[in-house]
Amino acid sequence: MANQTILLDYWPSMFAMRARVALREKGVEFESREEDLTNKSPLLLQSNPIHKKVPVLIHNGKPVCESLNVVQYVDEAWSDKNPFFPADPYGRAQARFWADFVDKKVSEAQFKIWGKKGEEQEAGKKEFIEAIKTLESELGDKPYFGGDSFGYVDISLITFYSWFGAYEKFGNFSIEAESPKLIAWCKRCMEKESVSKSLPESQKIVAYAAAFRKNNLGSE
Repeated sequence: MANQTILLDYWPSMFAMRARVALREKGVEFESREEDLTNKSPLLLQSNPIHKKVPVLIHNGKPVCESLNVVQYVDEAWSDKNPFFPADPYGRAQARFWADFVDKKVSEAQFKIWGKKGEEQEAGKKEFIEAIKTLESELGDKPYFGGDSFGYVDISLITFYSWFGAYEKFGNFSIEAESPKLIAWCKRCMEKESVSKSLPESQKIVAYAAAFRKNNLGSE
């Protein structure tokens, strides 16, 4: 394992997808090891004893945990190509701010849309729409959040795109109607092989979410 690059993975996790995109964007060869989160492997529990979550990147025998931390590590460990951050300190600080916004606002809201019902679901839908409209405003007319280059904020957000079909189905709304520029950005990102190879098909995610709702909410 010392000279291997191993990703402890879980296919529907938008957080694990971030690690996949980052590694592929840098052209890193890695071994993806799918975790059963109902029966976590000894390697996962040993590698991430604090949170016991994926993704965990194991590089040269050393584990790196938490998805945005993994993306930053990948950028620094393979710094010779496709930098994820702007060169200037202010630009880097802004990128970290917006990726943190995605984690705090988009991540929390989206689960309520597909994983809850009733008032909680409606609240999540409202929070999600507000968050993506804020992000759309930040994107503006730029190709990517950092400007002309696909980078840290793009990686932090694009992996949620594979879940958009589930949000729309169970939340009964159109994301494109709310944020057309953001959807155009999603499609632009999907033209990159690093992204298209890392995100599962929307219908697989919809089926996964439907099974979750049936098992946990008794619906769909």
